[in-house]
Amino acid sequence: MDVAERDGEQPAAGPVNRLERRKLRTRSALIRAAQGFIADGRLAVPVLEITQAADVGMGSFYNHFESKEELFAAAVTDALDSIGALLDTFTADIPDPAEAFAANYRLSGRLFRLRPQEAALLLANSSTMILSDRGLSPRALRDITAAIEQGRFTLSDPELGLALAGGVFVGLGTLLSQRPDRDAEVTVDEATEHLLTTFGMSPEEARELCRKPLPDIAMLQDASVG
Repeated sequence: MDVAERDGEQPAAGPVNRLERRKLRTRSALIRAAQGFIADGRLAVPVLEITQAADVGMGSFYNHFESKEELFAAAVTDALDSIGALLDTFTADIPDPAEAFAANYRLSGRLFRLRPQEAALLLANSSTMILSDRGLSPRALRDITAAIEQGRFTLSDPELGLALAGGVFVGLGTLLSQRPDRDAEVTVDEATEHLLTTFGMSPEEARELCRKPLPDIAMLQDASVG
């Protein structure tokens, strides 16, 4: 036992903290590099090129991710966290959680045209992202839960509501990606309207919420991927 331990002090954790910080920096560098390739539409890029762009070794890549697909999924989730935080700034002042959910859902649906590369990867990883605790899902769950608690939705199970919303969202993305001539805003708003009625709102009230003007969403298109 050393002097620090005899005196009841904890051993210095500096080296461990430095190691953890280095690991975080490496992981962040890989994610930023992946986001750059996503933004450029270069989804078939080899792992070696990603590590070169991140300025890390190939071994470092596999210390953090098992595959390029896992890295890209993490990069998309990170990007969606950023977009979700931006959406929160648009809807933070809406006191009605049902209206906040509708606005966020309508804005999120527009990502399929505004941010097609991230949207494509979101669809590719939809089975894990719908119930994820990162990205858009926890924000949707928050609004659904609040709307149920305040009697705005008659649905009793928030997670079921999230699964329904996620399923519709994936369907929307598939439809809009395979039908590029379809009017995205009309399609997203109509889907949101039907989803709100599924959650227990009257058709008239759902229609009213989905016809409310949305904030300027140019920031969603112009914001960096990460």
